[in-house]
Amino acid sequence: MKSSPGARSWIAAGVRHELLTRALPALRHDMAAPVSVIRMALLMLKRQVGAATIDAAACEERVALIDNQVSELVHAIRSLRDWELATTDDGITRSALVAQCVSLMRSAFDLHGVALDATDSVAARDDEPRWPAGAALRYLFLGALGYLHDGVVEAGTIRIEADGADALRLSALPREPGATQAVLDAHRAPRALAIDAVALQNLAEDLGYAIALERDSVRFSLAASGG
Repeated sequence: MKSSPGARSWIAAGVRHELLTRALPALRHDMAAPVSVIRMALLMLKRQVGAATIDAAACEERVALIDNQVSELVHAIRSLRDWELATTDDGITRSALVAQCVSLMRSAFDLHGVALDATDSVAARDDEPRWPAGAALRYLFLGALGYLHDGVVEAGTIRIEADGADALRLSALPREPGATQAVLDAHRAPRALAIDAVALQNLAEDLGYAIALERDSVRFSLAASGG
C-alpha cells in the first residue's frame, strides 16, 4: 500500500531528524572550538592586565583574537538556520553544497573507513548557478550519503561527481583489500536507524525532488520536480 502524503511527511521528518543527529558532532565542534579559544585568550589577557607592566601590543593581540573568535561563533550559531526548511534562503551552488556536506561528514565517515571523494567536476567555478532551497538540498545530499554508507557494506569510498549541468551522482566504490584497519570494522555496529531506499525515497518526494536509486549509487537533480 502506498504511503499517504501525511505518512510520507512523517517518515521524511524522521529521516531529517536522523540526518541532523549525524551532523550534530560537526556543528557542535564549530561552536565549541571558538569558545575554547576565547576562554584561553581571556585568561591570558587577564594575566597580562594583572601584570606589573602591561604590554599594550600583547593585549591588543588578545583582543583581536577574541573578536575574531566571537565572529566565528556567531557565524556557527547563525548557520543553524540553514537547517530550517521554512527559512527562505539565497540558494546554494552545487560546489558549495558538496563542500559543506563533505566537511560535515568526512570525520564520521573516516571513522568507519569510508572516504569521501569529491571529484574535480564539482569544484567551484565562476558564474555557477545558485539552486533554490539550500536547506532541502542539504538534507537530500546527506540522505544520499547516509543511504550509501548504511547500505553498501563493503564501501571504501563514496565518489561525488557532477551529472550534467544540474545534477549530482554519488557512487559507492568497493574497499581496497587492506585499506581499512580491522579495528574500525570491529566497532561498526549495525544502525537501527539506517537510511534505506524507502527512507530516502520518502525524503526526496516530501522535499519535492526526483531521485534515482541503485544499490550502490544515487542520482538527483538540483532543481525541484515542479520547478
